[in-house]
Amino acid sequence: MNDDTNTDERPPDGAERVDGDSPRDERGGADEWEDDVSVPSDPEPEPDAGDGADEGSIEDLGSDVQIDAEIDEDAEDGLLGGLQIDSTAEIQVPDRLVDQVIGQEHARDVVMKAAKQRRHVMMIGSPGTGKSMLAKAMSELLPKEELQDVLVYHNPDDGNEPKVRTVPSGKGDQIVEAHKEEARKRNQMRSFLMWIIIAIVLGYSLIIAGNILLGILAAGIIYLAFRYGSRGSDAMIPNLIVNTADQQTAPFEDATGAHAGALLGDVRHDPFQSGGMETPSHDRVEPGAIHKANKGVLFVDEINTLDVRSQQHLMTAIQEGEFGITGQSERSSGAMVQTEPVPCDFVMIAAGNLDAMENMHPALRSRIKGYGYEVYMDDTIEDTPDMRRKYARFIAQEVEKDGRLPHFTDDAIEEVILEARRRAGRKGHLTLELRNLGGLVRVAGDIARAEDAEYTTRDHVLQAKGRSRSIEQQLADDFIQRRKDYELQVSEGYVPGRVNGLAVMGEDSGIVLPVMAEVTPSQGPGEVIATGQLKEMAQEAVSNVSAIIKKFSDEDITQKDIHIQFVQAGEGGVDGDSASITVATAVISALEDVGVDQSLAMTGSLSVRGDVLPVGGVTHKIEAAAKTGCDRVIIPEANMQDVMIEDEYEEMIEIIPVSHISEVLDVALEGEAEKDSLVNRLKTITGSALENQSVQQGPSSPSPQ
Repeated sequence: MNDDTNTDERPPDGAERVDGDSPRDERGGADEWEDDVSVPSDPEPEPDAGDGADEGSIEDLGSDVQIDAEIDEDAEDGLLGGLQIDSTAEIQVPDRLVDQVIGQEHARDVVMKAAKQRRHVMMIGSPGTGKSMLAKAMSELLPKEELQDVLVYHNPDDGNEPKVRTVPSGKGDQIVEAHKEEARKRNQMRSFLMWIIIAIVLGYSLIIAGNILLGILAAGIIYLAFRYGSRGSDAMIPNLIVNTADQQTAPFEDATGAHAGALLGDVRHDPFQSGGMETPSHDRVEPGAIHKANKGVLFVDEINTLDVRSQQHLMTAIQEGEFGITGQSERSSGAMVQTEPVPCDFVMIAAGNLDAMENMHPALRSRIKGYGYEVYMDDTIEDTPDMRRKYARFIAQEVEKDGRLPHFTDDAIEEVILEARRRAGRKGHLTLELRNLGGLVRVAGDIARAEDAEYTTRDHVLQAKGRSRSIEQQLADDFIQRRKDYELQVSEGYVPGRVNGLAVMGEDSGIVLPVMAEVTPSQGPGEVIATGQLKEMAQEAVSNVSAIIKKFSDEDITQKDIHIQFVQAGEGGVDGDSASITVATAVISALEDVGVDQSLAMTGSLSVRGDVLPVGGVTHKIEAAAKTGCDRVIIPEANMQDVMIEDEYEEMIEIIPVSHISEVLDVALEGEAEKDSLVNRLKTITGSALENQSVQQGPSSPSPQ
């Protein structure tokens, strides 16, 4: 730099630096910059409702907030939990996000404790269960008065190592403005001096030398020299990379899917790296989400999608509480810049599905677990009057949040709560996948608004249930219709070796999946051959079924091949073990050449002892059987409590609960004499299992299908 620049390599008069000191502010120590500039000091912040600094605001979190409406205790068994309202307009919605949390009692308590102690939290659970909402709620509980602004200064000793300074919230803007004002004053003085010199040179060249062209050339050189020299004063203006002046609560940064630069900070590339046209390195520094979340909350959903390098750097930031910023691209000039450590004292909330833990860096998980909590988010919650009242408040919250939907009438609220019961898939429970349920609320409201209705009614909710079907539901319905068009679905008569099985597509739709079996002479040792792109669990289920078949059959099947085909299983194949009783029935029917009732569909897992075990998705499977035209459906007896089919299907199909394979055969096979012989033989062979049915058994995990 030239002499003018060196002369200006000191802060403005309002920010004198003590010799030997660095702009970096030692946390907890005295300010190393003696700010003489007239900067008004901020008054002590008074805690308000959003600060969460007081004990009571934390204790009033979420589900502890009561519904502000009249409650009839004699009517608590109703769908509204005793609420005496005509519409959601009568339900007061809490102002604070923390008070809007529905369910998730355990996670709520953990967040409350973590907010008090500033602990990290990892939330694992299904999408839409409230992970991000709890993270935002936590940011409201952290105190605002600790927030800091972060400035980056030019380092005169090493331009590639900018200095970092932290100041109280709101002071950063004032410091930058003070430096800009000083720079403007210096530039004004330089401009005034420059024009005086140019005037003198032009006057001399015109009056004394008599060569105006030489004067103009000299004036141009002087102008460029002054403009080039003024760049040094601009380098002294600090870069405010974190500004919390307008923050009403602790910062909340969502770094889901962020690349390395957005998460850890970056230094922009400078195409003009020399010749006096370069941008000072401190002006090119960009903060990352970890720096913006300082004294607040950093939320990273799908934590396993971060690359390994980013997870390693994130570990360092969590451990040290500060992390320097450098260029993330090795091909960029920013890679040469490395700032002093920048504060990043955040509370991290990591989230994801169950598979997130598999690809998560073990050391990062250890950091979170060692300095915080791990929480599994519930998918359902017990159906109580208090919880049904909160679901009514949830609908009111969604209406108010959207701002364009008509309020819901009491019968519309009841229909949404019924749908919450159905989506839970468990008797006596309500779903906590509230994002999907909120989608139903918004679609129903849109339908009402399109009709210019004053309120959203039950009829609008029923229409919304049809219009808001998932892609899987639409595909399943189309699949069923196509099978009818091509007469691939058989729903009457008796056919040996063919059984109407049931499966789920996605999470909320069912399909009928026929299974066919054929027994042929073997060209070698007999084997069981199953086709239909069976996945591991389905293959194991077929192996388990073959144990019962070998024990059941009077014939020597070692010289026979048993072929099992899952008809038109599709590209996705078959997963899960819920087709076990279907396979067993098809094979036994083929072995004995006894027909199977084609107006019957079935689902259920099977133990090697012949017990029928519970599976998942029974409600959707039963509805699929009814749509296909089946008159009866067999399900595990343990799943009867989970059946919550729509009213329109209740009269279309008969539900038959079973607990043993002999009961399945008794219902499914034709011919009394042949059937009685087979069933009696099977009872004799598996009698020990039947005798132990009364023994209390532990709960079984539902099958994915």
